[in-house]
Amino acid sequence: MMQTRRWLTAVATASAAALVLAGCSIQIQSAPDPSIPADTMLVAADNGSPMFERNFNPFLNSKRVATFYMYEPLVILDNVTGDEFPWLATGYEQPDPSTIVYDIRKGVTWQDGEPFTPEDVVFTFEMLKQYPAADAQGIWEYIRSVESDEDTVTVRLQQPDVPAASLIATTLIVPEHIWKDVEDPASFRNPDPVGTGPYMLGNYAPQQYTVDKYQDYWQADKVAAEHLILPAANTQLDVATKGYDWAYSFISDVDNVWVGAGNDNTYWFPPGGTIALFPNLTKAPFNDLNVRKGLSLALDRGAVGDAAAEGYMDEAGQTNILLPYQQDDLDPSIPNSGLIDQDTDAALAAFAEAGYTLQGDRLVNAAGEQLSLTITTANGYTDWLRGVQEVQRQWGAVGIDVGVDTPQPAAYQLALRNGEFDFAMGGTGGTGVLFRDFNALLSSDYLKPVGEEATNNFERYDNPAAQQLLDQYKVALDEGERQQIGYELQQIVYNDLPVISLYYGGSWGLVSNAKFTGWPSAEDPYASPKTYESTPLIVLTNLKAVTHD
Repeated sequence: MMQTRRWLTAVATASAAALVLAGCSIQIQSAPDPSIPADTMLVAADNGSPMFERNFNPFLNSKRVATFYMYEPLVILDNVTGDEFPWLATGYEQPDPSTIVYDIRKGVTWQDGEPFTPEDVVFTFEMLKQYPAADAQGIWEYIRSVESDEDTVTVRLQQPDVPAASLIATTLIVPEHIWKDVEDPASFRNPDPVGTGPYMLGNYAPQQYTVDKYQDYWQADKVAAEHLILPAANTQLDVATKGYDWAYSFISDVDNVWVGAGNDNTYWFPPGGTIALFPNLTKAPFNDLNVRKGLSLALDRGAVGDAAAEGYMDEAGQTNILLPYQQDDLDPSIPNSGLIDQDTDAALAAFAEAGYTLQGDRLVNAAGEQLSLTITTANGYTDWLRGVQEVQRQWGAVGIDVGVDTPQPAAYQLALRNGEFDFAMGGTGGTGVLFRDFNALLSSDYLKPVGEEATNNFERYDNPAAQQLLDQYKVALDEGERQQIGYELQQIVYNDLPVISLYYGGSWGLVSNAKFTGWPSAEDPYASPKTYESTPLIVLTNLKAVTHD
């Protein structure tokens, strides 16, 4: 769930900051800083608090974002499209559900000139086994053993698990000849990083650092930007006015504030996951499917999404699939791509099946008790709060008493994990791996009693049929079989409403075409526009420098 949490935090905090800019009445203009050369990109990707710590350890959550531009994985997984991009591995095979054979790329060197070899991959994996605190992705929950030969690395799993191949392959690889002397990889700050990636650390200061192109990079001819500048302070006003080339940030009224500022600015906000309401399925009456159906049918999701994301994001279907970019994964038998229209009459009929009827302006049970619930969302997540307030209004219109609780983010996370809520605003999907998206949402392996922290399945959904499908998916080598299982999992989400999908959360890509072109876009959606994790490597190797005659 790490990727999803990080994305959700980015969505919420960015939109909170955007409110300040939205209230400005000044004329926004953007122009490149003339002191920044044409071959250099200004990037809003990293944030100091208020200054940077010199930390480029790939295995620490507190690392600098540009660590992902220096260290590379075997395979890059794009969360928007679900596509896999061979990187330090040219590909992989799975001869059986418990074995993965990665073909290691030849001709790659570390940034100190030493050759990259399969032994570096084995060393990295074994190091994470020896130091579990550094194994942030938990790959040794899956791996039994790892070994290499001249051209390949073979990973044997503890049990059959076909989808584990992509998770394991996204591990950032480090050089054995340097890291073998690191005393504790779980605390080492790695101030002088040496990777295989397209960029090396340049100048460093607590307020700003630069990375410079590695001229002997294995695909150096595809890297157009010679230098990247990453400031510690990236306010919304800075992003809009100081000639940034690339930013991951929500800006209110983006057409006027960002595009209208000039500098050949444009944007693309593809879906990064589904924002949903998580019912607490251990509580009555939310464990009643008819109640959940009534709540779902009472919603105008388009209005909720417009309130939360200012109309930039589409309403989400009840499938846990990101559309349109994962259209190939969608079960074609699900009506209207899983979109559920507001139908007040049908909602009241579903409530009636659960024993609730509308009396005056109150939806009550046979004892005359009004259906009441509280929605929990994090304080400061202003976009979510706007969405929750719209849900509150719509459910109130069918006689439900809806309260809103806004604890601080840490308390919100604890309430979510402990199952101490009625409904909670949250995010689901968006990892790029269908199995992981459904496993995190539906698997009974994550079930915990209320009061104990769950790491996934926060709604505490318990369905043996769903678990059986997930177990079948893990051992299915045939793509067609996996697709069919995916269809059945979507049917469960659509029909059983373990969560109530609302709208897509955005990947807030802001870019300038003044110096570089070839950015991902709705017309060319080859990757997410985000500036963090390994996906930027795909973008940075697709850009072209603008030439002026």
